Amino acid sequence: MKSFAIKRIMLGVSVVALVAGTMPLALAQGSTDAAAQQGAAASTPKPTKAERKEARKQARAKKNAELKKLEEAGYQPSQNDPNYPDKLQAAQKKAGVGAAAPASQ
Repeated sequence: MKSFAIKRIMLGVSVVALVAGTMPLALAQGSTDAAAQQGAAASTPKPTKAERKEARKQARAKKNAELKKLEEAGYQPSQNDPNYPDKLQAAQKKAGVGAAAPASQ
């Protein structure tokens, strides 16, 4: 009998926890804050698909140019090298590309 009562209590606690976990939390903010946030979001237009595509192309071209400079400075990305970070940082320093990461991380 005790086992059945304990199971019922645990089931009740589980249901309450499930229901409480799915309820949205009430946020303490005034109506002016919400209006200001909506106004700020509306003032910055979302970039069009063509603009996003052009931005991706520019980023890809920049990364490819940086990789080419590193390869010209002696970095070989396809090589399985145990001294990977050291050689990459040396190539970055030599090519003047990117910021070399600090040695103590």
